[in-house]
Amino acid sequence: MRKRTVFYLFLIFTLVPPIELSLLIKVGSLIELWRTVAIILITGLGGAYLAKAQGFSTIDAIKLDIAKGRFPAERLLDGAIILFGAALLITPGLITDLIGILCMFPTSRKLFKTPLKKYLKNKFFGEDFIIKNS
Repeated sequence: MRKRTVFYLFLIFTLVPPIELSLLIKVGSLIELWRTVAIILITGLGGAYLAKAQGFSTIDAIKLDIAKGRFPAERLLDGAIILFGAALLITPGLITDLIGILCMFPTSRKLFKTPLKKYLKNKFFGEDFIIKNS
């Protein structure tokens, strides 16, 4: 794993939890504790339902693409984004819930899919891509 990736993961895992916690405390003080807990539970349960529905829909689309003899690259990216969004939705917090919900809907999923496609294209077919003969 590259040092930069480890550094980014370190930042995410050390900065996001305190930011989420402080936001939850702030929201809890504004709208009461029980309403805040209700928001967390509703987004978690609703997100799980959305992730399941979108996941099965994507699996069906992948099967259809394969049956038609097409490689399901777009659908696989959708599946990866849905999985990422589902992980964010089961993580308590408002920011992670918002990003997770955006990952669930096909129209807003494009916000993540376009940069991911560009990253993968550069990663696999950019200047660093070398095929070694064995």
